[in-house]
Amino acid sequence: MTTTTTFDELPSLVGTDLGYTEYVTVTQDRVNLFAEAANDGQWIHTDPERAASGPFGGAIAHGFLTLSLTIPFWTELLEVEGVTAKVNYGLDKVRFINPVRVGSRIRMTATIASVEEVKGGLQINVDQTVEIEGQERPALISRGIHRFYA
Repeated sequence: MTTTTTFDELPSLVGTDLGYTEYVTVTQDRVNLFAEAANDGQWIHTDPERAASGPFGGAIAHGFLTLSLTIPFWTELLEVEGVTAKVNYGLDKVRFINPVRVGSRIRMTATIASVEEVKGGLQINVDQTVEIEGQERPALISRGIHRFYA
């Protein structure tokens, strides 16, 4: 469920748990497309037959593919009305905790850690975790930094 708020209400959301996104299945086709775009065709990602005897027992998604999915996940969690621009400003504290095997389903949960004023707008820092369905350890944790301009 998406949290909808206004620019002026953003500071009041510090500490708010935004809930969970829908699950996304990480397919071999998605991994192959990412490998092509990133020029990273390492066999643990793109060769399922060879990867089956590799260290993870099958092909895994690129860590940066999983990280890139935080952007569409993010749009499922928060909608800010009354802004002229929304900017993905960066990331802090990115850690790839657990590999995502091809065929796994992942989702994201996030909590607004802080909101601060920046020239012309507000910056929010969001603690985000990408979970793997059925796994105790998450795929990744990071702090997303987003800016909203009024």
